[in-house]
Amino acid sequence: MTALSFTRNIKLNAPGASLRLIGMALLLALAAVLTGCAGLPASVQRPVSQARADVADTRLAAVAAASLPAADGQRSGLRLLPAGDQAFEARIALARAAQKSIDAQYYEIADDASGRQFLRALADAAGRGVRVRLLVDDLHAAGEDALLAGLAARPNVELRMFNPLAVRSGGVTQRVLRSVNEFSRINRRMHNKLFLADNQFAITGGRNVADEYFDRSGPANFIDMDILAAGPAVQALSTVFDGYWNSEHAYPIQSLVAASLTQEEARRHFDAAVRQAEVAEFPVTARDLLGQTSVATQLATGRLELHMAAVRVIADAPAKADVNAQSMADGAVMNGKLELLQSARSEVVLASPYFVPGRRTLEVLKQATDSHVRVSVMTNSLATTDEPLVHAGYARYRTALLGMGVSLYELMPGTGDAKAAAVGERRGSLGRLHAKAAVVDGRWLYIGSMNMDRRSAHSNTEMGLIVDSPELAGQLASLLRGDRQPPSYEVRSANGGQGLQWIAKGGAEPIAFAKEPNLRWGVQLRLSLVSAFVDEELL
Repeated sequence: MTALSFTRNIKLNAPGASLRLIGMALLLALAAVLTGCAGLPASVQRPVSQARADVADTRLAAVAAASLPAADGQRSGLRLLPAGDQAFEARIALARAAQKSIDAQYYEIADDASGRQFLRALADAAGRGVRVRLLVDDLHAAGEDALLAGLAARPNVELRMFNPLAVRSGGVTQRVLRSVNEFSRINRRMHNKLFLADNQFAITGGRNVADEYFDRSGPANFIDMDILAAGPAVQALSTVFDGYWNSEHAYPIQSLVAASLTQEEARRHFDAAVRQAEVAEFPVTARDLLGQTSVATQLATGRLELHMAAVRVIADAPAKADVNAQSMADGAVMNGKLELLQSARSEVVLASPYFVPGRRTLEVLKQATDSHVRVSVMTNSLATTDEPLVHAGYARYRTALLGMGVSLYELMPGTGDAKAAAVGERRGSLGRLHAKAAVVDGRWLYIGSMNMDRRSAHSNTEMGLIVDSPELAGQLASLLRGDRQPPSYEVRSANGGQGLQWIAKGGAEPIAFAKEPNLRWGVQLRLSLVSAFVDEELL
């Protein structure tokens, strides 16, 4: 395993980041010499707990019962959450309505307005007597020990870090460099996103808890997708959470923070931080892209408008984070998603912000197109990706994908002005695709945390839902095809299959580009150089 194989997780994506990656590789050798054998605490106490079952008398149980047909105990109630502002408000509304328990696990909870407001909602719930269990992947929690320990110091709150780095100080890159002695372990991350309230409602999908996922990050935000569930799917998701919570990879935050940080100091730090979030309330649109009113609005009426559907929950086991796990074997979520794609008889619409298919996914897509299944893939363009190195990995597959009949679409930046976008002008907000979703045969849909790449398949833990619902599939397909989203380039073969062209529609006439928009020679040189050192299996 190379140091560069870890770059996706540490987000070195700013201008000039590729050059810093080269420097990082050199520094790793030095770090191996200078780093002491820092290790995780031994004999950690992890009290085992399970989802609360005594929730039938809660307000959310009554809302769930009113929202689900009484005679339908096999199917779950669902609604898509395409709008970032409503997706955030849904989490806050459920946290405020919870009376017995909140269970949540996230790859990232940022120390920004959204993260602090979310943590404040958990603290407020705990203050009402709600049991709160919060599980956070440790990688992007750099500098947050005091904040998280302050939340955990409150009554009714337990907080655990998944697969933590022994080094607690410094930024993400510094912590990785100083943990190089256990690099094979810390390369495995918990990428799951899940929120459960009173074991009655759940939200899962692609969003972490940070401003850019909820349309709060100025000009640059992620285009993402969550799904809200009630009914049997919630119980299955709750079981998944319990498995992670009670895993040996989950460490109570108190076992990791510096001994000099007292509970009282941590509480004061937390209180000061979340008070700043009190002014961070953002307006919420009355209706989202699908015409739906907010979850908070519907909760106030005592009933949510949900689509009934059969749901299959798929999740990787927390043991995927074991150092001795079979790193080249696809996880349960990748297997489940590929099985869904293989079942297609007419059409596959696939969205993945990071799309590095590899041999097995290529074989599945070729089987589909050979069987006259229409396959469309939506991903980021070079201009919209926040991971240019992964985009370079995807670019190697474009010709092969087009050759087998797959339609490729790459999200355009800005407002859809093709000429301006191609030369790098920024007009309006920059949307970056982050949704991980698929629609099969206009009936089945997948929504979850997993990207269609090797890292998600082999190194990170993931989760998702496979849903049998023509109504929800139609809504999702409409969004993925761009009916209500920014326009995309259509990538086509050119010069007899020896080249590519990018077709921008949306203006009076389509515009064709013979070269990849926004690909300057300096960027191309850096990506080509760095890509030579990167193991594609871990992009």
